[in-house]
Amino acid sequence: MTYATITIGNLLADVNTRYFLPAIQRPFVWNADQVVTLIDSLMKGYPISSFMFWAIDEDMKRDLKIYNFIENWKPGMQNLTASADGRDVTLVLDGQQRMTSLLIALRGTFSEKIKHKRRASADAWVEKTLYLDLLQDPSEDYEEKDTDLGVSYGLRFHALPPRNDYRHHWFRLGDILNYRTKDKLEELIEATLGQLHHGVTAYDRELITSALHRLHQMIWVDELVNYYTEISRSVDRVLDIFVRANDGGTKLSKSDLMMSLITSKWETGSARDMVFGFVDHINTGLGSPNKITRDFVLKACLVLCGFDVKYNVSNFTTQSIAEIERQWPAIKDAIERSFRFLNALGISAENLSSLNAVLPIAWFLFHAPSLTLRGSSEFDRQNGRATQRWLLNSLLMGVFAGTSDRTISVARSTLKDARQASRDFPEAQLYHALAIGGRLTRLDERGVEELLELKHGKPKTFLALSLLYNDLDWNGTIYHVDHIIPQARAARRILMGMNLPEHRIREITDAVNRLGNLQLLPSQENLEKSDLPFEAWITGRSDTYRDRHMIEHTPDLWTTAMLPEFVRGRERLIRRRLLALTEKEPA
Repeated sequence: MTYATITIGNLLADVNTRYFLPAIQRPFVWNADQVVTLIDSLMKGYPISSFMFWAIDEDMKRDLKIYNFIENWKPGMQNLTASADGRDVTLVLDGQQRMTSLLIALRGTFSEKIKHKRRASADAWVEKTLYLDLLQDPSEDYEEKDTDLGVSYGLRFHALPPRNDYRHHWFRLGDILNYRTKDKLEELIEATLGQLHHGVTAYDRELITSALHRLHQMIWVDELVNYYTEISRSVDRVLDIFVRANDGGTKLSKSDLMMSLITSKWETGSARDMVFGFVDHINTGLGSPNKITRDFVLKACLVLCGFDVKYNVSNFTTQSIAEIERQWPAIKDAIERSFRFLNALGISAENLSSLNAVLPIAWFLFHAPSLTLRGSSEFDRQNGRATQRWLLNSLLMGVFAGTSDRTISVARSTLKDARQASRDFPEAQLYHALAIGGRLTRLDERGVEELLELKHGKPKTFLALSLLYNDLDWNGTIYHVDHIIPQARAARRILMGMNLPEHRIREITDAVNRLGNLQLLPSQENLEKSDLPFEAWITGRSDTYRDRHMIEHTPDLWTTAMLPEFVRGRERLIRRRLLALTEKEPA
């Protein structure tokens, strides 16, 4: 059996002109995550298993029905029949999912359902194209929510070209097919570097250059496709080859492999049962919905026990697993206290945008076994507020959205050093230490302006409002995000009934959901507000109440018709309070 190799670029050039599918193949079944993982594996230089082809002659072409590969996938799509007349035909016996995924990633699109749309609706699906974030460092452990596939490169499907800024520079993956030679590649790199956002660093320019070189190497230089071509005319033989080639079991994920390794070295009980049970407990047993993963728990074990934070098999040695097992009760306790603290602040699965941001808090509590940050003592109150303020700033500024392994390591070192001098949560030291490469770690004027653009229903909106209320009693109180001027009063039909011009109606509907019309209210107070006519409620509030909620003492603005002016006035007060809070924070 002789195998040959070919580059991905040369292979794709012949798909649907030379390479086709036999009738015995099943439909394309991979999802978007699997497409991304395939490209990520290739970018890393991982093998993707061999392909198996079947070269058929002229006589067989007349007897066999062949099909095209799908390039632009949509739900329910079937492979279209193809004509074999006048061309050499090679059928793919093993590798259809991978080859289709390469086509989708580099030449086509993948349709995904729009949230809240009915699947049967004609406009429920949107075509998305695969992009590569050239500013994501593949050597770091980036959080991949809702997946444990271990993707390192910044690969995302987008319906529209995503916006570039100082954190992201997106490249349409399929465009690399237009840059076959090294000279063309250098032209692409030069043009890309000339488009960069003003906030990028020399390190970022190196990342971009390296990513484009790696992508070009993957597509046009390395012969990554390894294939065997069957030339037999026996259909029975080929059918047997096909059945055996496609009879593999379900592949294990990285988490499965990691859990198998740990369980094999765990001395007492089943590590798998313990970890899975603990994940379920945190997610469903604390009274608020959380969404931690087994990967997060295992990474927390490395962080809290002082090992290298990279989530690699090599870090789970016999010695490290033995130490994790010894510390397992304390690890669970620290993680649970962390999430009880977060949940008491109203932070849960709905708005916790980074699990990794919880790890420094878990480390702090791991080394303070009796601390809850929710007690009534002055120490608890001050440290709880400092921890909350640091976490909110970190989530709002995306501190853990990039090079998270590096960020976690720096945070742990900072916590460890600070603990030598004080038992307090080192808020100021963390702001300073995590400003890696000029990264912003807490709100500044630009950050405040970005927050003012937030709308009702966005996860960050609750976090931003939480910063505004410095004196809330979070213990046992549930707070709701409330429209000050009710949303119902800004319904289009009501505004039209007020005989307002169209441009004013648009201004009002655009303003009603902005941060400037939102406040945090205890659930009971929110219910009481909804039971009263708005005019009675707003005029019954004291000046102290309005000051606390940053409502201008101008009754003329407390109407739906004046809602845009009300929002602009309140935004001035919000801006002032946020900047004042930033100035008061430890420097």
